[in-house]
Amino acid sequence: MLKYNVRGENIEVTEALRDYVEKRLTKLEKYFDLSQDVIAHVNLKVYRDHSAKVEVTIPLPYLVLRAEETTDDMYRSIDFVSEKLERQIRKYKTRVNRKSREKGVEEFFVPEEAAPAEEKEEKTPMFKIVRNKRVNLKPMDPEEAILQMDMLEHDFFVFQDAETNGTSVVYRRNDGSYGLIETNE
Repeated sequence: MLKYNVRGENIEVTEALRDYVEKRLTKLEKYFDLSQDVIAHVNLKVYRDHSAKVEVTIPLPYLVLRAEETTDDMYRSIDFVSEKLERQIRKYKTRVNRKSREKGVEEFFVPEEAAPAEEKEEKTPMFKIVRNKRVNLKPMDPEEAILQMDMLEHDFFVFQDAETNGTSVVYRRNDGSYGLIETNE
């Protein structure tokens, strides 16, 4: 069952808004066999130009789903984010389940990166770090890392190579292909 952690930045999260978020995201439950409670982290933001941004992160036992959308209407942003998450699930579900079967894991999703990381600000004399993330590296092959990178809509992904046990990075190249950086450990 999905539980919801709904936060607002520059907006009060009303009961109607919370209910609408839950109504839209509950539709995603049909894609999973959720034997335990999963928390959907929803962040609602309103900017000075009155645009509304919705960010949703759903850390599942073997996968992290994430989507964000900005429009001129909060309810439309919520609709677009839920549609984006549903498309993401449908697009990758077959590939992820196939990979699970190859590994002999129950068919759901493949082990990936940990839940969303903590954020904090630090100041240094030469540059300013505005975000710091900590992740637990899970063993996987480069193909699984590319799959996770695409699902998170990131340009790179750090992972532990299951074959070498070394830390590796996959990244998206300018021409649309992928690159792999391996460490000598």
